[in-house]
Parts: sequence; structure tokens; C-alpha cells
Amino acid sequence: MSGGGPAVRVSIESTCEKQVQEVSLDGMETYVPPLSMSQNLAKLAQRIDFGQGSESDEEGIEAEPKDPQDWGKTEAEEDEATVKFQPSLWPWDSVRNNLRSSLTEMCVLYDVLSVVKEKKYMALDPVSQDPSAGKTPQVFQLISKKKSLATAAQLLLKGAEKLSKSVAENQENRRQRDFNSELLRLRSQWKLRKVGDKILGDLSYRSAGSLFPHPGTFEVIKNTDIDLDKKLPEDYCPLNVQIPSDLEGSAYIKVSIQKQAPDIGDLGTVNLFRRQLKAKAGTQPWHVKLEAAQNVLLCKEIFAQLSREAVQIKSQIPHIVVKNQIISQPFPGLQLSISLCHSTGEKKNHRASPEKPKPDDHLYVLEHNLHQLMREFHKQTLSSIVMPHPASAPFGHKRQRMAGPMAYDKAEISSMQQNEGLLEKIIKQAKHIFLRSRTARTIDSLASRIEDPQIQAHWSNINDVYESSVKVLITSQGYEQICKSIQLQLNIGVEQIRVVHRDGRVISLSHQEQELQDFLLSQMSQHQIHAVQQLAKVMGWHVLSFSNHVGLGSVESIGNASAITVASSNGEYAISVRNGPESGCKVLVQFPRSQSKELPKSDVIQDAKWNHLRGPYKEVHWSRMEGRNFVYKMELLMASLTPCL
Repeated sequence: MSGGGPAVRVSIESTCEKQVQEVSLDGMETYVPPLSMSQNLAKLAQRIDFGQGSESDEEGIEAEPKDPQDWGKTEAEEDEATVKFQPSLWPWDSVRNNLRSSLTEMCVLYDVLSVVKEKKYMALDPVSQDPSAGKTPQVFQLISKKKSLATAAQLLLKGAEKLSKSVAENQENRRQRDFNSELLRLRSQWKLRKVGDKILGDLSYRSAGSLFPHPGTFEVIKNTDIDLDKKLPEDYCPLNVQIPSDLEGSAYIKVSIQKQAPDIGDLGTVNLFRRQLKAKAGTQPWHVKLEAAQNVLLCKEIFAQLSREAVQIKSQIPHIVVKNQIISQPFPGLQLSISLCHSTGEKKNHRASPEKPKPDDHLYVLEHNLHQLMREFHKQTLSSIVMPHPASAPFGHKRQRMAGPMAYDKAEISSMQQNEGLLEKIIKQAKHIFLRSRTARTIDSLASRIEDPQIQAHWSNINDVYESSVKVLITSQGYEQICKSIQLQLNIGVEQIRVVHRDGRVISLSHQEQELQDFLLSQMSQHQIHAVQQLAKVMGWHVLSFSNHVGLGSVESIGNASAITVASSNGEYAISVRNGPESGCKVLVQFPRSQSKELPKSDVIQDAKWNHLRGPYKEVHWSRMEGRNFVYKMELLMASLTPCL
């Protein structure tokens, strides 16, 4: 409003989209349904005047330009025609008219084409040309052909150059992509860092706790030696590594245990890292090269640690370090040699080590243990680093800081701080391997030399690096169920052998082979006496006396002799057996007095009851007895002397 009064808001409702057709008595409104698509199309087609545009165009082409004064009259007439225009009652009337006009035009076009094609109504003659104008000299024809060929050749050369450039770019891009993918694979397996324009890697074990001062760095370079024009080989790798010169080639640690005595000889040689692993299918050459270089670095670190400890350790027999070899003497007459062999060429490697390692399963344990010891040393070095933290007392064990009687003394504290080095552990393992191999050889020699009784050895599969166990059973063939008295458990340590009997007795033996051999011989001798005792119980004989250590008779140089005396069930016969490790077996039989013809008749003993007493002993020719072993012969002897019921 123009006045100064307040403005009034007016709300305007939108018109209903659908028209109301009917309102019922109850107020319900019925709307006109919307038109379908066909009805809507027909409605729109009624509003189109197809002839208006065409007539105006024809009039514009045929009519002459009018004066500007007539423009007003024309527009007025057009307005009146628009007002007077009324659509026909049939909606498709205009479409029919347009189709009829199109049919007329097509008929006219058909008539024109028939006139031109059939040449009955019209003839088309070519225009005559001057014959002299079409003739050209041959020189000009050759020049024109040469120019056209040169142009075509230039186009072909340009296309070939573009194609070669695109191929080279594709190969370069592919090689660049391959280099990046190989670099990604290398980074997933090895530590890499970028220093300036170079990519450097790390081969050392510093991240695992190694203190070896060698840097162990290698450089990653791009392989550009291949010719792009030639076909790429199958083993082509776009990436190459450059390692230090002192880590090239192959290296291994040679550990040998030798004794100059002819009965022992060379136990064998353990060659660490000597066996060249075959590259798996799909393994890249840089991976094999880096593994070999890291192997060389680990060998050098192990030998450097062993050399340092060999110089620092004070022992009764000092260790000798000469160039790339460490010599130690764990036992008298036994030599332990540890050598570092590094070869940069395959031919030199074969010439330097023509001998073949002896296959021995026990010596391969030393190789595994050497790896384990180095890993444990790295782990111990890595875990011994204590991060700074607030404390009111020195670092260390809690009991070291406790006052009063619970505190550690100087000896206990020093024992806690002492740690065995790598060389000491290897020497201990070498001692154990030597003692175990000699024990096995002693048992095998006795088992092959002595057939009766039989000796069996059952080695345990689960052993320690410093201790092994073997169970020794002494049995007789065919009598294993009744002869189970001798069962020995040998615990082989570093410098001694502990023997545990079945009854719990423990005997300690030194590393000397003769002690173990004498002990086993004495046990085999006692087994025969125990077998007679068990057989007497089965046969119904009575044991009169039994002793493992007989004090009478000749003195044995190895152990003591054992003896047993058994009597038949009716007491008429008695058998006395004496068995020694060196003297062997001796069997005596005592017969009744009535059967002894050698005894003279006595005037003092007149009563017949004294005839039931046993007479003197008679020795049995044991070698002439029939039977496969001692217990079988004894069974036949007891059976022959047992009275029939």
C-alpha cells in the first residue's frame, strides 16, 4: 500500500492441478482423470499447423521484396488469419496432409531419376576437349612420379620413426615399472634407505643384537646392460645389487674333531654353510647374491667372536689362534679345530676343499647348535640393554639391593655375572659329541665281539646338547623274559658318564674308554650268575649261596668274579658256578656219596644215613656241552640232574 500503514500478509492458494468433475452430496469431490500419453499427444498434435511454416517459406522464396509500407498490412492480415484459424474435428488431419505432400514429392523425384537413367527423354553428352592439351612429356611424368614416391617414402619413414620411438618408450616404461616392482619386493625382504641419489641396504644383524663392526651395506643399482633392441632374456632382472668386495663369494666354517690314536681316528668334519642351496624356481638373482653375502658376514662374525674368546679365556691348555684357524684341546690327545674358509671363486673353492664330508648324523647337531648359540648371543645382547628409568639403587637383581641376611654375598654375585662364551659352549658340545661317539663305539664293539650274553643299546631321541642317555640291556638269546636283571641307564655328560643301575645305584665313570669297557664286561659276567639264579627258580632248584664279589680264587684284573651254588629239589645234587670277566666260566657238580666210587670206605662211618651226603665236586667240561648259549647249557644240566617223579 502506498500509505504508511502496516503491511498485510495475503496468503494465496495454488490452483488445483486436477479439475473437479463432480461434488457428491456427502462432500466428496470427483476429479477429472489425467490424460494418457496418447491422448496428450493427440491434444498437442491438434495445436500444430504443419502447413503454416512451409507456405511462409515458399512465399518468402517466390515473392519479391515488398515495400516497408506493406509490412503493417501483412502483419495485420496474419493476425486475422491466426484468429480465424480453427482446428479440424479430426486430430490427425494435418498429418495426413503432410504425408500426401511427401508422396507427391517422391513421385516427382522418381520421374526425374527415370528420365536420367533410361535416356529416352534426355541424352547427356560429354564436352569435347582439346587433344593436344592431354599429352604431357614422359620426363614430366617421371618427375611427378618421383616426387610422389619421395613424399610417400617420407611419410612412411616418419611413421616408422614414431613407431620405434613409441616401442622404445613402452620398453623403457615397462622396465621402469619392473624396476619399481622389484625394488618393492627387495624392500619387503631387506632393509633399505635412500642416501642422496643412492639406495643402500643393510646386510648386518645389528637389528637382531649383533655387535660386529662390519657395516654390511650394499647398493641397489638399475640394470642397464641389456640392449633394448634385442629380445629380453628369460632370466633378465631390471634390478642389480652391488655388495662389498670382502663379502663376495661363499664361506663356511669347518669344525673338526680329531684324535691321533689309531683306534679312534678322525671322527669326521662338520662343514657349515658349505652346501650350496639350489635356487628355487622364480627366485631372483639378487636374492641369492644377498643371502650368500649375508652368509659370509655371519661366518666372519662367528669366527671373530670365537677368536676373541680364545684369546681372553684362560685355560690349563691355552687355545691357539693362527690366521683363520682356532685349535683347542678338550681332552688329552683330542684336538678341536675351527677354521674359516672363504672363497671368492668356484674353482678355488673346489681346489681348496677336494675332500668330501663324512655322513654322520650326530655331527650335524653341532652345526645347528652353532647357529643357535649365535642367535642366543644376539638375543642376549639385545635384551641386556635396560632403558633409563627412575631408581634409588644400582641396576641389577632385587636381592642384590636387599639388606640383611637375604642379601647375596660376593661369591653368589660373581657367579651371577659369569656367562659362558661361545667358544666354551662349543668345546663342551665337542666333548659331549666325542664322549657319546666313543661310548656308542665301545658298546658296538662289545656286541660284535661277544655273542653270549647279548648286549643291546637303546638310544634316546630326545637329548640335550650337553647330555645324552642310552639304555643298555644284557640278555641271553631265548631267555629274555626270565633274565632281566641287568638293565643300565648311561647318562653321557660332558666329561663323565653316570651309570644308574636298576636298583638305584649310581656309578660315575670318566671319559676313558677302558673304564666303560671294563665295567660292561663285569656286568656281562654278573649277568650269567643272575641268569643261573633265575633259571634255578624256574626249574625248582634251591639257591644255596650267591655272591657278586667272590673273595676266593684267582684275582681278576677286570672287576671281580661272581659265584652261585644251587641244589636240586631233593638235595642230592648241587651245581656251583664261578664266572669272571677275564677267567671265564667254571661249572662244578657235586654228586651223592653213594654214587661216588672214588671215595674209600671208612670204618668210622658205618651208618647208612651218612651215604645221603654229597661227595666231592667234579668239574664239567663246559666247552663240550651242547647248547647255543650258557643259559641253555645250564638248563640241560639241571634237567639231567633233576630226579624223575
